[in-house]
Amino acid sequence: MRRLLYLLPVALFIAVATYFVLALRPDRDPSLLPSALIDKPAPSFALVGLNGSDGLRLDALKGQVTLVNFFASWCEPCRDEHAVLMRLVKDGDAALYGIAYKDKPADTQKFLQQLGDPYRGVGLDESGRTAIDFGVYGVPETYVIDKEGRIRLRHVGPLTEADVAHELLPLLKELAHS
Repeated sequence: MRRLLYLLPVALFIAVATYFVLALRPDRDPSLLPSALIDKPAPSFALVGLNGSDGLRLDALKGQVTLVNFFASWCEPCRDEHAVLMRLVKDGDAALYGIAYKDKPADTQKFLQQLGDPYRGVGLDESGRTAIDFGVYGVPETYVIDKEGRIRLRHVGPLTEADVAHELLPLLKELAHS
């Protein structure tokens, strides 16, 4: 019985080591965060617009394939991603809407004045409730919503040119023709 007691820490160590070996496999991409909302209706939202503009509502997005980008002026990766978003809309490839996550309206306005405004509309999620409903881990996050209002893709982190070319554009074209 005493020998079993000495083997318990060894068995525990082996169990923990096995867990980490499996969790840190090279074929496992840690940037892929699954979403329970894929192929499900996007959460309903109605947000106040920036500077008295029309607000942003999920109902207004239905009938078209859209990108919804959660961002914030205080978010450095959002600044890195912004040039990619500007090129994406300049090329006319996407209907892009922004949701300013836990940001002051004046800071959001200044951010868009400095870097350009790629969004057709911006909603203010000052409380973070809409982000919680979408399951946002942190900004930036971008969602593709199909014509019926279902989430078809979730991209965590800043979009890159490669993400747009290999992930977004093919899906946007597929959804536009379906």
